[in-house]
Amino acid sequence: MARILIAGCGDVGAALGQNLRAAGHEVWGLKRRPADLPAAIQPLAADLTDPGSLSRLPPELDYIVYSAAAAGFSEAQYRAAYSDGPRNLLAALRETGQQPQRLLFASSTSVYGQQQGEWVDEASPAVADGFSGRCIRAGEQALWDSPWPSVAVRFGGIYGPGRTRLIDSVREGTATRPTGAPVYTNRIHRDDCARALQHLIELPDAEPLYVAVDDDPAPLDEVLSWLARQLGVPEPPLASQSPLKPGAGERDSAMRLRASKRCRNARLRASGFEFRYPSYREGYAALLTATGSR
Repeated sequence: MARILIAGCGDVGAALGQNLRAAGHEVWGLKRRPADLPAAIQPLAADLTDPGSLSRLPPELDYIVYSAAAAGFSEAQYRAAYSDGPRNLLAALRETGQQPQRLLFASSTSVYGQQQGEWVDEASPAVADGFSGRCIRAGEQALWDSPWPSVAVRFGGIYGPGRTRLIDSVREGTATRPTGAPVYTNRIHRDDCARALQHLIELPDAEPLYVAVDDDPAPLDEVLSWLARQLGVPEPPLASQSPLKPGAGERDSAMRLRASKRCRNARLRASGFEFRYPSYREGYAALLTATGSR
């Protein structure tokens, strides 16, 4: 039985914690207000941006998973969650004499700056010029520079229970299909995120970096059209045929530009990981069934 701390125990962390507890491990979930954690996870009230609150870590931890999320989309909030937070936690581990076997960092494919549908993997340069990518890369590097073996897991867009933005936009008629060259998107179901992290905790010889996306970096218009058919609603119009609210066009274009790359999961697959939802079809079908939408 391992002693495992999930730092920033939100949606993915809670799913991971329940899986780990079911496998017989002892699990703590660190967050500011841990009262809502599942009963299987021992609550630890602390703030990753407040070094003083991290002095009460459980002793003799074997694994630490850093899975914090930014409180909002600003450079200060990203720096706090992905750059300052990891450094604060690493300092607390040193000060409390911890000797973990492995650290894991829940990262993002947004660190890649490729925008023209290129294929990317662990060997591709991660040089996104936005503040989000820079802050997340700083967090990765902080763990790699620590005295302990560390693994960064770059997740694609996470969807699943409570993460139905794309479904809702198609149902409500606010989604639009991009025009021009295909805009490739990469995603992974929440449950596969948790399963991948557990897999990399249990893997005897993990690499320092994995891209964690499903098998299908699908064009956005294909995904939107498929969802419309499943929901029985009209296919979303092309963007040029659907005027957007002031300011929305710039945000929409920026989002799509960041998404237009194709991420390979070959290293994760080669490690023995099997996806429960290998493409958006299986994942969204299960989600639609669970929510009574089909």
